[in-house]
Amino acid sequence: MQFVYPAFLFALAALAIPIILHLFYFRRFKKVYFTNVRFLKEVKEETSARSKLRNLLVLLMRLLAILFLVLAFAQPFIPQDVEVKKGKKAVSVFVDNSFSMSALSQDVPLLDKAKQRAREIIQAYEVDDEFQILTNDFEGRHQRVVSQEDALSLVDEIEVSPSVKNLSSVLSRQNQALSTGNADNKVAFLVSDFQKNITDLDGKPDSTMEVNLLPLQAVQERNISIDSAWFDVPVQTLNQTNKLIVKIRNLSSEPAENVRLSMRYEGQSRPVGTLEIPAQASVLDTVSITILRTGWHQAELNITDYPVQFDDKYYFTFDVADEINVLIIDSGSPNRYLGAAFEGISYFKLNRAQVQNLDYSSFADYQLIVLDDLRSISSGLSFELNQYVVNGGNLLAFPARDVDLNSFNQFLRTFPANEFQSFEGIRREVGRINTEEFVFSDVFENANANIKLPVSEGNFKMTGYSNRGEEPLMRYRDGGSFIAKYKAGQGHLYLSAAPLNPEYNDLVRNGEIFIPMLYKMAISSGRENKIAYFIGQDEVIERGHSATSTELVYKLRGEAEEFIPEQRIAGAKVFLGVNNQIKQAGFYNLFLNEEETLATYGFNYDRQESALEYLNTDALKDQFGSFLNVLESESATVLTGTIQDRSQGVKLWRWCLILALLFLGAEVLLLRFWKV
Repeated sequence: MQFVYPAFLFALAALAIPIILHLFYFRRFKKVYFTNVRFLKEVKEETSARSKLRNLLVLLMRLLAILFLVLAFAQPFIPQDVEVKKGKKAVSVFVDNSFSMSALSQDVPLLDKAKQRAREIIQAYEVDDEFQILTNDFEGRHQRVVSQEDALSLVDEIEVSPSVKNLSSVLSRQNQALSTGNADNKVAFLVSDFQKNITDLDGKPDSTMEVNLLPLQAVQERNISIDSAWFDVPVQTLNQTNKLIVKIRNLSSEPAENVRLSMRYEGQSRPVGTLEIPAQASVLDTVSITILRTGWHQAELNITDYPVQFDDKYYFTFDVADEINVLIIDSGSPNRYLGAAFEGISYFKLNRAQVQNLDYSSFADYQLIVLDDLRSISSGLSFELNQYVVNGGNLLAFPARDVDLNSFNQFLRTFPANEFQSFEGIRREVGRINTEEFVFSDVFENANANIKLPVSEGNFKMTGYSNRGEEPLMRYRDGGSFIAKYKAGQGHLYLSAAPLNPEYNDLVRNGEIFIPMLYKMAISSGRENKIAYFIGQDEVIERGHSATSTELVYKLRGEAEEFIPEQRIAGAKVFLGVNNQIKQAGFYNLFLNEEETLATYGFNYDRQESALEYLNTDALKDQFGSFLNVLESESATVLTGTIQDRSQGVKLWRWCLILALLFLGAEVLLLRFWKV
């Protein structure tokens, strides 16, 4: 047993007072007059014995009353299994308010139960202690310590939020906030359902902070989620049937049947199909979308699921360009067949430029750049073309017959790609087309049909380095590459081994191969065209910037909110920082002025909460019990008492005060009713 105020034990000297009174007061003799002394001796002996007994009992009651009164002021306590820390305390309480906390615990949502537990924790400490309330939102007002009354008010204001944080970052925030106070002891509580995907408490926390885990468990663990969606081709085109792949997950331990998938597009809602998903598995479904107009499109996928519904909708958007910009760079002698191929497709907008007169800053505006029989490539052009490809552009290169091998190979090494060797004026026939690659996939209805393949009358022999990542699109019969593809950064380099000049190459006369190849190369992209964003994950949006004034301010507007994102302009791009400003899933329009929408983005709730796999009390103890405290309680009284016992030990001063009053009462009863 220990004492909060051991100095009060000096007051035990007051025990001498009743002893002195007993010695001098109860030993005084009284004269009693009797008319008959026959029974005097017998009465005297009996009265003396009873008087001594009563006086001793009265003395004992007084001594015990004073003893326990002094102990009450000294505040004794019995330490529990942890060391009791004396002094002022700074207490941080994290209440998990993510979507998974909307699941039911018996008859109430987990969040309501978590808020009640937070109140009990706060009330278990003293009024003069400091408190911090923290949620997944990491709001500014939650980054400071407040009084007990203000802490209780903050708990009442907590609502379900789309934000979700790993518990390691939560502990870091708690430690940071508690360090700003002047309390002697730091104590952190985490009230959560402790989903496995957020519980990353691997290392031992700061030894100066006591960490307590309070797990809450939902009754039902069943959820079906639309995980993601993406287009089968990187660029969506007008008047074409575009295939959308949808991934749906069953996150429960039982198979799901009759899961209805529907899509709302262009103002109309239509069913897509009914799915059966095995337990703890996912399925892919294909949705065909026919695009009849250019510009930005909005679409929404839906499934029906209960009780967890935040991940039953998937918002996505995509842009269909009015035209595809193509730039042909030549040496002053343009290839008329190449120009005719692009001009024959109204979807393409063709521009030509001579290699001596180029605007490098405009390269980013083109989806495809074609090098038409260039003799040499300068170091400056080589650098700009490499950056263009790395940033997501597509480059198709045809060398000239009399090419400067040194400058051209120097350019190819920057990717890197296989290099040109000597020119061979021999006839070579193409023997195979790679129909599994995107450029030629879905081009021919019958890949085994008798298709006339290109023939070259002269070509460059090329190196065959295996580490260059070459992917042949067309091969000669002898196994050499006729046209090969190289991925560099987010874009592609397409390299021909033969000049495009019809004197050496009849590719331009093979329209059934040449035209689809140019088209697919132009719409191919190594850059991920994001059709959907996730709240809390995608905090930065990248898009092209063409406004001339730096004072223009981009804005994002949703159905229920409008805000100005953080914006950083770098050349022809602008980076927009959302920074946790989006709270509601849906569509958000980007604009500089009210009259013109520049882009539309679909934001969805984070799917990290979809997996309803939890760590229960026993699992938490096994995994973290060696360096963290795992609490369990079924009632407010038990939890409050447990916290008080752990932080302050088992307090005995109330019992001491009660016993002191009982002994004083016993003394009064003895003096009043025990007559001698």
